[in-house]
Amino acid sequence: MKILCIGNAAYDVTLPLKSFPEENKKVRLDYPKVECGGGSASNCAYLLAKWGLEVYFAGVVGDDYYGQMIEKEFKSIGVNTKYLEVNKDVVTTSSYIINNTSKGTRTILTNKGNNTFMTKLDIEDEDFDIILFDGYEYEFAKEAIKKNPNAIKIIDAGSLRENTVDLAKKCNYVVCSKDFAEDFTKEKVDYRNVRTLMKIYDDLKKAFTGEIIITLEDHGCFTYSDGYKLIPSIEVENQDSTGAGDIYHGAFTYCIASGYDLLTTMKISNIAGALSVTRIGGRYSIFELDEVMTKYKELDAK
Repeated sequence: MKILCIGNAAYDVTLPLKSFPEENKKVRLDYPKVECGGGSASNCAYLLAKWGLEVYFAGVVGDDYYGQMIEKEFKSIGVNTKYLEVNKDVVTTSSYIINNTSKGTRTILTNKGNNTFMTKLDIEDEDFDIILFDGYEYEFAKEAIKKNPNAIKIIDAGSLRENTVDLAKKCNYVVCSKDFAEDFTKEKVDYRNVRTLMKIYDDLKKAFTGEIIITLEDHGCFTYSDGYKLIPSIEVENQDSTGAGDIYHGAFTYCIASGYDLLTTMKISNIAGALSVTRIGGRYSIFELDEVMTKYKELDAK
């Protein structure tokens, strides 16, 4: 299986604190800062390479320190950087993450230029089997679809944007966040009333032809497969939720590439995403494949 991940590449600097900082105060970090690559499609590519698949990443970084670190990190794990554009006219997207370790929550401050997009849109006839999008790099994504009409297409629909909606209409799997689902349908999820999820799912299904999966953070994920299915997450001690959604999408793509059925794919992806919040830093939160599968087999045996 040859996989192409298209979208955002960023560099993350996580600042762990036991509580959110008070304004206009000096604060000492409780733990050392954590630095690593980030970005939705970028994290997916990293996971897929770590889990042993052939994966390419398409996106843009600047010709600067953060861009160099992202490229170095990709190459160290085995991501093919043929379509990673290094552009001296842009500044690499960076995110500064305040991680409240007492709650496992995070606040992300992102520095991304308005024109931080790929300019080289040529893509060779690579015969990719799967293409994953995160809604960024829209023009390159359209070229990839055109050149690979038979590829399985998966979208990480994290937030509601026009380009994300357009790409989602072309995908076999629309894996969307609760925020995207609510904003698109103008409905609200009420976890005490599963019918709200059913209504949102039905509205999404009218708009998109692919399989619809709604991710619900620590509540798990929701779809329809021989009936409406809410796949619960697992209980973990939450340290840092940075990258958990990206890791879910990476694991989802791995499972589809490996031939798992939809519900099994969602269960494994839940586990990968949930385990990730027990560690600080997005890339450092990606567990080994055998650790995730061992946990899945333990739960499946119950």
